Amino acid sequence: MAVLHSAPKFAPNDGVIDAISETISVWLIEAIEAHGEVIFRVERDAIARVLQILREDHAYQQLMEIAGVDYPDRAERFEVVYMLQSLTKNHRVMVKCSASEDTPVPTVTTLWPNAGWLEREVFDMYGVTFAGNADLRRILTDYGFEGHPFRKDFPMTGYTELRYSEEEKRVVYEPVELAQEMRTFDFLSPWEGTDYVLPGDEKALAKPEGEAKK
Repeated sequence: MAVLHSAPKFAPNDGVIDAISETISVWLIEAIEAHGEVIFRVERDAIARVLQILREDHAYQQLMEIAGVDYPDRAERFEVVYMLQSLTKNHRVMVKCSASEDTPVPTVTTLWPNAGWLEREVFDMYGVTFAGNADLRRILTDYGFEGHPFRKDFPMTGYTELRYSEEEKRVVYEPVELAQEMRTFDFLSPWEGTDYVLPGDEKALAKPEGEAKK
């Protein structure tokens, strides 16, 4: 006999915002539904408390992901996004808080051990620090890496490059030197039309032989 899971196959968002907003209203900045997702924006210093309430009082047991977003024009340029899932209700919510380079976000490693790795990734890619994370080291880049690659102002070529030096018999770090001149692009789409003829297009512009004789 097949055993059916108690969680529904599809859980609607009806009533979720009202139910959760009531319990976190002290720290809540905004609660919206967008693209089928329920999103709560809360105060940074209360993020651990809010996520604990969601886990214990609303049955969002699983921390699926912690992501970062960079908005350079904002006073606090970074957003830290927590994605939670309820296994018993088959439902997801997102919780966001803002941060800057000088405003650490409280760690949630006391709630979910896997948050340690996820916080390290946000720290590595964006430079957001997490107060209370006992092992906040780079996780995707090298230990000697400079900068944070997912920031909007990070150069495409990076700041340094590494190579193996036969003379020194070790890996060395050096300022980036481009092996060839950077190509320049005008960012015009050839499908929408350009002010010049692309290589090969001259064939399409040439008149057929029969038409040329006329």
